[in-house]
Amino acid sequence: MTTRVLLVDDHEMVRAGFRIILGAQSDIEIVGEAASGSDAIARAGELDPDVICMDVQMAGMDGLEATRVIVADPALHSAVLILTTFDRDDYLFSALQAGASGFLLKNSTPEQLVEAVRVVASGDALLAPAVTRRVIERFGASAPEATQSGSIVVPAAVQDLTEREFEVLGLVAEGLSNAEIASRLYVGEATVKSHVSKVLQKLSLRDRIQAVVYAYENGIAVPGE
Repeated sequence: MTTRVLLVDDHEMVRAGFRIILGAQSDIEIVGEAASGSDAIARAGELDPDVICMDVQMAGMDGLEATRVIVADPALHSAVLILTTFDRDDYLFSALQAGASGFLLKNSTPEQLVEAVRVVASGDALLAPAVTRRVIERFGASAPEATQSGSIVVPAAVQDLTEREFEVLGLVAEGLSNAEIASRLYVGEATVKSHVSKVLQKLSLRDRIQAVVYAYENGIAVPGE
């Protein structure tokens, strides 16, 4: 299947570079471009692309607000891949909370950009280990006091998880990939993928990024454990 991509960046040269890299792939089609957050929302509504490569800092409406609007619209089915330098944590966590499905450094290689688009298009989340650590530091620091003192107050929805699913959620919160979790639990990678899917479904979470945030915000995972 062909992945339909919308490029959003206020620099035409940047869009041109991305267009050349992604357009050279037989399974990726560039269906449109936008130069601002408001334009991105309009184009997303017209085209409903599979993936939106979204810049953060743009004139007018920025990429974070545009992401928030797009993800919240039930009529749209686009996954948002944020392209950023990670210079500012407030951008990173705002994008997480806005519903972005992936993050990529703008100085990444062409191969990494292509792979990121494919990963996000497949329904998975692109969360690099360095980003996971920063998520843990930010959301772990704001975990409920009861949790930090050792008394874990488990949300009602978590009670629907099996023991193994709960264990997998904790490992996802550590930033482990499916392959790493499979190695840790001595099971197949397909089995881990199934557990992760069930966790996301039962907790009404969109992807692994939301799972990491959920685990730390609700005290299921604690920094340092």
